[in-house]
Amino acid sequence: MSRTVLLFAKPPRIGLAKTRLARGVGPAAARRIARMTMATTIRAATDRRWTLSLYTAPDPYVSVRTDPLWPPGLDRFSQGRGNLGHRLDRAFADAPAGPVLFIGADCPGLTAALLWRAFKGLASHDAVFGPADDGGFWLFGLTKTYRSQTPFSGVRWSTPDTLSDVLANLPASARTHALPTLLDIDTATDWKAWQARKT
Repeated sequence: MSRTVLLFAKPPRIGLAKTRLARGVGPAAARRIARMTMATTIRAATDRRWTLSLYTAPDPYVSVRTDPLWPPGLDRFSQGRGNLGHRLDRAFADAPAGPVLFIGADCPGLTAALLWRAFKGLASHDAVFGPADDGGFWLFGLTKTYRSQTPFSGVRWSTPDTLSDVLANLPASARTHALPTLLDIDTATDWKAWQARKT
C-alpha cells in the first residue's frame, strides 16, 4: 500500500489565500505570511517515503504553473464544489488504498518528522489527528480500504468545534492517535501568537 499526503491549499496570492488574516495585518503582509507557511509545508511534505498531491482552488490554478512555491512535478487537482467536508471526501475517494494524510498550508510548525509520526500512528490506529489551537486540526489521517468511511459529514468547519465534530463521527470502537497541538495561522491574533512563540 502506498502512503499519500493530500495538501489542501490556495495559491498564496492577494484576495485568494488568508483573507481573514489580511483583515488584521493587511493584504501584502498576509501574502508574505501565506508564502512562508506554504514554503514550510511544501518542504516538509516533499519526501520519498510518501506521495504528495495538491488540491487547490479556484479551478484555473490547477493548471497554472507560474508559482515558484509549487514544484513543477507536483500533481495538482481541483478541490471542487461544496464545503470542506465534501472536498475532503472527494479527495479521499480519489486516493489510492493505504494510509492517507490531509494537511493544509497554514501551520508553520509542520515537519516531515511529524508527518512520519502520523503514518506510523496509522499502522496501529484507525485515525490520527493533529489538533490546532483553535479547535480545528492541522492534520487528519485515515487508512483507505474498500470499507473506509470518512468522518467529515455535518462538521462545523472553522469553529472551535471542528475537531470534536470530526472525532464524534468516528465509530465508537475507533482507535485514535493524537499528535502534538500546533498553531494554524488564520488571523492576526494567530500570527502574533506564532511570533511570540518564536521569541
